[in-house]
Amino acid sequence: MTIAADTKLGRYEIVSLIGAGGMGEVYRARDPKLGRDVAIKVLPGAFSADAERLRRFEQEAQAAGALNHPNILSIYDVATHDGSLYVVSELLEGETLRERLDGEALPSRKAIDYALQTASGLAAAHDKGIVHRDLKPENLFITRDGRVKILDFGLAKLIEPKVESEAQTDVPTRIVHTNPGAVMGTAGYMSPEQVRGRSVDHRSDIFAFGAVLYEMLSGDRAFKGESAVETLNAILKEDPPDISASGSNVPPALEHVVRHCLEKSPEERFQSARDLAFALEAVSGFSGSQTLAAADTAAPPREQFKSRERLAWIIAGVTLLGLLAALPFALSYFRRAAVEINVIRFPVSLPENATFETDVETHNLSISPDGRRLAFIAKSEGQKMLWVRSLDALSAQAMPGTEGAISPFWSPDSRYLAFFAEGKLKKIEAAGGSPQTVCNLSGETDAVGTWGRDGTILFADVDSDKGGIYRVAAAGGAPILLMKNDGDTNVWLHFLPDGRHFLFSRNSEQNERDGIYVGSIDSAETKQLVQIYTRAEYAPPGYLLYVRDSTLLAQEFDVNNLRLTGEPVPVIERLYFFETGWAEFSVSENGVLAHMNNIWTARLVWFDRGGREMGEIGAAGEHYDPRLSPDGQKVAMATTDRQTGSGDLWIHDLARDTRTRFTVGASDDSSPVWSPDGRQLAFFSCCESGKSTLRIKDLSDTTSTGQSPFQSGFNAPFDWSSDGRFIIYAQNEPTTQRDLWVLPLSGEQKPFPLLQTQFDEKSARFSPDGRWVAFMSNESGRDEIYVTRFDQPGEKWRISTAGGRSPRWRRDGKELFYLTADKKMMSVIIKSGAETFEAGAPTALFKIESILEGDYEVTADGQRFLINNGVAGAQSQPFTIVLNWAADLKR
Repeated sequence: MTIAADTKLGRYEIVSLIGAGGMGEVYRARDPKLGRDVAIKVLPGAFSADAERLRRFEQEAQAAGALNHPNILSIYDVATHDGSLYVVSELLEGETLRERLDGEALPSRKAIDYALQTASGLAAAHDKGIVHRDLKPENLFITRDGRVKILDFGLAKLIEPKVESEAQTDVPTRIVHTNPGAVMGTAGYMSPEQVRGRSVDHRSDIFAFGAVLYEMLSGDRAFKGESAVETLNAILKEDPPDISASGSNVPPALEHVVRHCLEKSPEERFQSARDLAFALEAVSGFSGSQTLAAADTAAPPREQFKSRERLAWIIAGVTLLGLLAALPFALSYFRRAAVEINVIRFPVSLPENATFETDVETHNLSISPDGRRLAFIAKSEGQKMLWVRSLDALSAQAMPGTEGAISPFWSPDSRYLAFFAEGKLKKIEAAGGSPQTVCNLSGETDAVGTWGRDGTILFADVDSDKGGIYRVAAAGGAPILLMKNDGDTNVWLHFLPDGRHFLFSRNSEQNERDGIYVGSIDSAETKQLVQIYTRAEYAPPGYLLYVRDSTLLAQEFDVNNLRLTGEPVPVIERLYFFETGWAEFSVSENGVLAHMNNIWTARLVWFDRGGREMGEIGAAGEHYDPRLSPDGQKVAMATTDRQTGSGDLWIHDLARDTRTRFTVGASDDSSPVWSPDGRQLAFFSCCESGKSTLRIKDLSDTTSTGQSPFQSGFNAPFDWSSDGRFIIYAQNEPTTQRDLWVLPLSGEQKPFPLLQTQFDEKSARFSPDGRWVAFMSNESGRDEIYVTRFDQPGEKWRISTAGGRSPRWRRDGKELFYLTADKKMMSVIIKSGAETFEAGAPTALFKIESILEGDYEVTADGQRFLINNGVAGAQSQPFTIVLNWAADLKR
């Protein structure tokens, strides 16, 4: 269906239909943002369900978009409209080579000019591993100023560039799914190997180039028959007639170039488009001379033949001398042209009904070393799992057996994925299969890892300052301590190409020790590269990627001498980042970068007990951890500043509908908890000067960062008792994970453990009378809600029956609320006395699909719920893929 004029596709305004073909319709459109006309190619809606056609269309866009060369059509954008993909490119004015030829030969000098431009474009494409596979006059466009543009990479096969230091395989960067023996291309311009249905490489384009050049010089096709079968048979068994037989005055050296392109065996052709361009440059220097022109136009036919025969030896000599003289200039030219490539960005969508939740102590995505697949962690039906998305596919696949997975990372050959789950390091084939245990960890701890080329895996305990970095064989075995933390935390591991050295990040109470380091599996020596605590990765051909102030930077890195050079250059600004060093990005070995988008845009919405919306507080934004004041008149919340990557606390006055900043500074502040009188807030403050701790601050304090009863440590508050005497908070321990501790606010103020087990306890809330504590624990294998006595925490009652999180009390203590894994709001009637506790059966009140994690509060009477509700679509595309990310660094 044709798109009407004035229709908008994104920001582009359709002007008129230019044409249509098998791969889509092409429109002239206006880009109002940049004030220019563009071409838009849209796959017709009727074919959107055709997975093969859709895949080829995406491939055309991504293949051409990966190149930035004056002789290749420039791609500006890739997006969708009403479920159909479209590609935005430069708008060309002129005609195709087919239209220019119109059955007649071109003058030799004009044919050589067009051929040289085409060879230059092919050289740039081949340098990126892109084979066109359908070069023909219809796919060569001549602009009004005489520039050749190569069109339609819809049949391109992307072949992984060779790396001398690695064993070669025939696994492509982008797989073209053809049936065995299938023929792809256009009869008359296909190479013999294409006709036979065999695998092809860049030399197939050189054969097609020869056929096109033959046609430009002779005015006739090199291979033709009365049927396609006869034409294909001619390609396999026949040589085209001499160009001179057509009456065209073509120098023998030029005809020799054409013959060399049209050799039946790929090994006997020019072996690169650069060599081909080389030969054309030399021939063009002679063919444009007055001597050749005079010989070809003044002499009679027989003398012209003798003249050409005599001149053949001269041409050969001149060609050889020209090749030698032009060598440094041609190499310089093609080296310069080859690096002019384009950066392409496109989003990756989550699977249907899946959600993404950040865990700032681990990482959640990883791109394969070959750049073909993205692994990420997403939650489906209440369970975290590992998913894999091939970049040439339209959807991701869940990996069975990876429930509870965190921190995925790839094997160097991109065949396996390693991850952590159930207190174990595991691995699984990316193509599918059952997970295998590599080794056991010291406990159910958060961890990160990296996989070396020799089959060594390194992993580190994120939570512990007492553990360290461990080494284990990927085939399995007992882990060996490689580097002890000794009071620091050493995490975010990444092997360097030699497989012996690795990057890691150190967080230390001694600020000068913070930084990105290089370590070795062969010695205890380490070297600080950058004095900043953040995740870092190495990216070929020689960059260190790391984050500073929410900006992903690339700095030249001499991997042989382990030193940085030059200044860091921004790659991505406003990356989602926390001062804990956490940032979600991953880079492949061939120029593919993946990073996380901002997914935390939310609305604070009131709901009644039936799940009906009753109003909204303030504007949508990046806020979380809402907390109602004891009098119900204010809401404290944490917000994220995307400029700095840090978080601050704000207080929203419900009566006046105004919002006021409560904390200011470089620290990342979250988890606000009100004092019973509403005059203070306790909160978690992270990583200013390398320290994190619980802080307490008066609402009237407008200058300080607040006071802390601790020097440092992960101490995040959950609740403040109604009598004002205690704060219950989380504390991480290397052997017991996250535990519940209590801070007395009087006397010696010596903290003591409330619950300290081998399981994870969190989200604790005091009952209004202070006798009971509701909390969440994973001791059953999944998160459930429990209640225990505050003064005798040994005995406990399980409240939830099928998973639960985020408990909240009604003000009178007679009702307890919690959320199920599938986001149902549950109510439990509570009967308790001084010594007794009784809980009723859970009852579902309503379901809220878009609640972010456990972000909600309940009014004192239990009649209204303040829910941090995700904005529709904010989580639908949490990741961005960047192809050729380094292309802009040198501009």
